[in-house]
Amino acid sequence: MSSGLFRFIAASARNMIVANTFGSFALLILFALSGFILARDDIKSWWIWGYWISPLMYGQSALMVNEFRGNQWSHSLPGSTEPAGIEVLKSRDFFHEPKWYWIGAGGLAGFVILLNFFFTVALTYLKPFGSSRAVISEQTESNEQTNGIGGSIQLTNNESSSNRVTNLEIQEEVQRSISSKSSSVTEATVGAIAIKKKGMVLPFEPHCLTFDNVVYSVDMPQEMKQQGITEDRLVLLKGVSGAFRPGVLTALMGVSGAGKTTLMDVLAGRKTGGYIDGNITVSGFQKKQETFARISGYCEQNDIHSPHVTMFIEEVMELVELNPLRQALVGLPGVNGLSTEQRKRLTIAVELVANPSIIFMDEPTSGLDARAAAIVMRTVRNTVDTGRTVVCTIHQPSIDIFEAFDELFLMKRGGEEIYVGPLGHHSKHLIEYFEGIQGVSKIKEGYNPATWMLEVTTTAQELALGVDFADIYKNSDLHRRNKALIEDLSKPAAGSKELYFPTQYSQSFLIQCAACLWKQHWSYWRNPPYTAVRFLFTTVIALVFGTMFWDLGSKMNKGQDLTNAMGSMYAAVLFLGIQNASSVQPVVAVERTVFYRERAAGMYSAMPYAISQVIIEMPYIFIQAASYGILVYAMIGFEWTAAKFFWYLFFMYFTLLYFTFYGMMAVAVTPNYHIASIVSAAFYGLWNLFSGFIIPRPSMPVWWRWYYWVCPVAWTLYGLFVSQFGDVETPLEDGDFIGQTVEQYLRSRYGFRHEFLGVVVAVILGFTVLFASIFTVSIKVFNFQRR
Repeated sequence: MSSGLFRFIAASARNMIVANTFGSFALLILFALSGFILARDDIKSWWIWGYWISPLMYGQSALMVNEFRGNQWSHSLPGSTEPAGIEVLKSRDFFHEPKWYWIGAGGLAGFVILLNFFFTVALTYLKPFGSSRAVISEQTESNEQTNGIGGSIQLTNNESSSNRVTNLEIQEEVQRSISSKSSSVTEATVGAIAIKKKGMVLPFEPHCLTFDNVVYSVDMPQEMKQQGITEDRLVLLKGVSGAFRPGVLTALMGVSGAGKTTLMDVLAGRKTGGYIDGNITVSGFQKKQETFARISGYCEQNDIHSPHVTMFIEEVMELVELNPLRQALVGLPGVNGLSTEQRKRLTIAVELVANPSIIFMDEPTSGLDARAAAIVMRTVRNTVDTGRTVVCTIHQPSIDIFEAFDELFLMKRGGEEIYVGPLGHHSKHLIEYFEGIQGVSKIKEGYNPATWMLEVTTTAQELALGVDFADIYKNSDLHRRNKALIEDLSKPAAGSKELYFPTQYSQSFLIQCAACLWKQHWSYWRNPPYTAVRFLFTTVIALVFGTMFWDLGSKMNKGQDLTNAMGSMYAAVLFLGIQNASSVQPVVAVERTVFYRERAAGMYSAMPYAISQVIIEMPYIFIQAASYGILVYAMIGFEWTAAKFFWYLFFMYFTLLYFTFYGMMAVAVTPNYHIASIVSAAFYGLWNLFSGFIIPRPSMPVWWRWYYWVCPVAWTLYGLFVSQFGDVETPLEDGDFIGQTVEQYLRSRYGFRHEFLGVVVAVILGFTVLFASIFTVSIKVFNFQRR
């Protein structure tokens, strides 16, 4: 039944955060009106319908009848003629007729069928929210049709127009990229490149990157050792060498498993494990990752950005041709916001904001059609033309995309280079090199040189020809020229100085905190599925509880009255708290992925990010706690004194705060959102069981009471109960508690003492600080990315 219910909610909500919120709301209604928190005869007439449609009520009734009509409950209590089991059921107004066992079982079966039917209907007829295209005005879209250099990107304005871009148009897109290639390369060799209108005016210092005999290895996987391999390390890069220069666009290519991305990660300093040997220099000086991160950028293959920020940096937007999409929301990939090609250009722009001298791009055209790839390559070409050093891994490019590059670094499987040098006009130099190897088939006229190159250098071709392309390259004049170039560029130029920055990051700690907090503010402000739905959920829950427990807070004559009032606090703490913890987890998980990329790029350190994530929650939770507290306190009818009202708001605020921080902490200490939600759910159950409401502390087995004291929910309920009723001297008038005051009742049944309130306050604050601190430290210490 429960799986059918939550599948139906997920299919109807079509958004993870919204589904979590309404899932919690549905669970609350079913739980609160099942007859457990409020007995059936205490449920208000306007809520009794919820009792009859609660599947939990039917399951609970079947279990109660099955248990309490058993033989062990058949004896009669003193002064009663009915069996003890019947007396127990009647005391809480549960059904006691035997037929309710079958009614309950049948009701559950009916709910299973009904909810799964609704789930199927929702999947069939409800469409996903949003689209993958950015929403922009007609004027902006009109501007987008004209590119920044006078050319025209063909976009249709009506359905009758052709919506296909011809191959000629695609070639024209790329030819504009290639047109300035030859001149830019020659200018780069002297280190002074004229910046065109499309360029950036931000000053930077060009740098070259050389690497000689670089070897990268990892510990041998256990599976390979079991197959008889005795080596301790698996070598992924076998002594590769090369040089990347300013103003030169280099393609890093090879078959799958050749080590393209591995080499780029090693050079960029992005590897989180393994062993690196060899010599890497930046403009003749030994590479130091702390300083290199300040002058380099890395555009990852997956375009990872915060979905609720907009884009605007004047110089960079002109360079990457994103002016038409100024202030557009980034959105989630495939859901809303920017298209794939626009996100690729945004990824490049984000790295350019740091004004790097060297930029690595991991497959910038992957997942794009020919036209979109041409637009991205024009952006890449614009970046190169500013005098920056740009290296791209690329896989199976079209002939037009391939010939937009200046030089090629070709690797074969096993991590060895087999060609490092210029492409030439129409790939002339590349073709001449491989056709000069005996046995290699000639390229057919009009055939893609990139495809031909990969086909003739496969392992199967090496075996057929009896050659090793890596050995051929190492014995070639091209290799000797490259070695001479590497040796020349590995020496510092006269008068040059080694890279030095007084601090690891470009901005101070406080400025980093302010920038991260500014970003978090806009991310939250533009995320109504999280922020607005949370407030809506809280307001609805307040109205539900207020009408469900109407005026019960002023009734203190019976033990049942106190149980009802305490039940309102118990249900609110548990459901609002769990909803907060659950709904924040996907938000933090998405932002953590973005944080990994931005921290690797050297934008800021871990502490400012974590602190801003903690701080941004505080005002939202304060509004949430205040709106809930004011509504519920008035409707339930608790005593109107300033002190008691303050304590109610205090405990609700810090309870929601530590629940939210707990949800954030669970994400920070686990690899992904799904594991975090599973781990969290396990503790929610324990916190519920040991909260002291279902089983009061004096009734718990001695060997389990220690967990009561480490359960944060137990301390919250302690504070709420004691602050509202711990000083009340009203005598009770029913059952075994006749003559006891409310204060004595709390002390004897729950073990609560009003004079302990100060300790409770300190512990609640301690849990809040503890969960926030673990989140902050975990963000700094743990990195679940493996490269």
